[in-house]
Amino acid sequence: MGFNCFGHGVLLITMLLAMAGSLVQGQGTRVGFYSRSCPRVESIVRSAVQSHFRSDPPLAPGLLRMHFHDCFVNGCDASILIDGAGTEKTAPPNILLRGYKVIDDAKTDET
Repeated sequence: MGFNCFGHGVLLITMLLAMAGSLVQGQGTRVGFYSRSCPRVESIVRSAVQSHFRSDPPLAPGLLRMHFHDCFVNGCDASILIDGAGTEKTAPPNILLRGYKVIDDAKTDET
């Protein structure tokens, strides 16, 4: 029987989401925050993350690292996702970050 990285990835992302939820709670964000503007957002994101974790289990630490790099500079503001020269995304410590495809897939999901 082999080592099941996916199971550990699910645990890791669950911990990450719980941690992120507690960090942004004071800023007014919560589960259901987008219930009017995008009622399926939680299930869309969960589906995109699970799909990528199934096909690429080592991606879980990459998403955690991306979250850390985004929150480390000026707080959790998603600035790591901004394209262009001179952005956090192109800064030397962030060049090798993984996980952008997961976010792009979640953002383009039309189901």
